[in-house]
Amino acid sequence: MAFRSIAAAVLVCLAMQAARAQDPTKVEPTHYKLDFENDRVQVVSVHYGPHEKSAMHEHPGGVVVVITAGHLKFTDENGKVTEVFAKPGEARWFAPFKHRVENVGDTSYNAVYVGIKGKKEVISQIETTPLDPETLKILAKYLSGASTQPK
Repeated sequence: MAFRSIAAAVLVCLAMQAARAQDPTKVEPTHYKLDFENDRVQVVSVHYGPHEKSAMHEHPGGVVVVITAGHLKFTDENGKVTEVFAKPGEARWFAPFKHRVENVGDTSYNAVYVGIKGKKEVISQIETTPLDPETLKILAKYLSGASTQPK
């Protein structure tokens, strides 16, 4: 009986460590530096030298603002590869994702990633803040995963 309890505790600790290890500022401190964080956002500086690669990590949904151009290859947890050609000054929205990164270019890539904290936090804000009907509609679409962009 005691063995099962200990084994369960070890498994929980390992699972928590694996979940925490996905944070890019923890598993990839060479490439990701935490600049600011509060209960709503995480602001991270991103730097990849020429031909550098990362370990698997994940980001909350958010916006990346490109500082210097880059040719990047993203490989998701299922092995799907997406190439990105980033231009200075460009801003892109990314839904939450897990991936590995490779800078396939011959120059350094720099950006700032502003990650929006999870939906749980959004829900708690909704519960404590009175909102107008239009804002509630937009939040309902966001929380359901539907696009809020005009078509």
